[in-house]
Amino acid sequence: MASLLLFGFFFWFVLPTSDSQLKKADFLQEKNQKFHLLAIGDSLTQGVGDTTNQGGFVPLLAQRLDEAYRFDTVTSNYGISGNTSRQILNRMKQQEVIQKNLKTANLMTLTVGGNDVMKVIRQHLNDLSLESFDKATTSYLSNVKEIIALARRENPDLPIYIIGIYNPFYLNFPEMTQMQDVIDNWNAQTESLTKTYEGVYFVGINDQLYKGIDGQEGIVSVSGDQTTVVNDALFSEDHFHPNNTGYSIMADAIMEEITQTYEN
Repeated sequence: MASLLLFGFFFWFVLPTSDSQLKKADFLQEKNQKFHLLAIGDSLTQGVGDTTNQGGFVPLLAQRLDEAYRFDTVTSNYGISGNTSRQILNRMKQQEVIQKNLKTANLMTLTVGGNDVMKVIRQHLNDLSLESFDKATTSYLSNVKEIIALARRENPDLPIYIIGIYNPFYLNFPEMTQMQDVIDNWNAQTESLTKTYEGVYFVGINDQLYKGIDGQEGIVSVSGDQTTVVNDALFSEDHFHPNNTGYSIMADAIMEEITQTYEN
């Protein structure tokens, strides 16, 4: 009996006790962290070419964030097809709903620039040269600076990922042999701008989309007497916007940059 009491004394007072009852706080700790992904931009943010009509790369990126960081991601998508950098900026200035979401966003993506380039192409279709884009580039960079400033007015630490443009033009405008130089220069200017900010990052997608899924610059498709060149990462109806696979490639590229910069 004495030995039993001695064992009981040792067990109760000497061995560390553990609280076996789970508290409410323990359950809360197990829940995924709420995360707000704000996507602003043009048709690439809207998801034109995504046959699921779910929003292109945005829901795919949200899924990747949830899987990688145990987030519970909520998305806000403000992409409008055809918007130039100036039009995106004006929407951000004028729409209170965007301004409200900027305050609560944990991360912002921005697709911008493709329509600025297209505007120059339309204006200089017969005399297009590298110099044709000089004025547009200057205006574009100024607009992007304003977009960043507006996004961070009340959310100064907001991480911003700016997605570069890519070259689908060789399919639609094969005579424009300098288009890749234009795209490369445009992306280089955007990337240089991002490096002047803390927490603003450039995501290049040209190399991933330009040559198609398997790295083929153009796939020759023959139907009867008609021969066409297609890119299997692009939407078959316009050969311009990404298709479902193209948007998945975009989401992977953005996620890779987020992973590399996450600690920042």
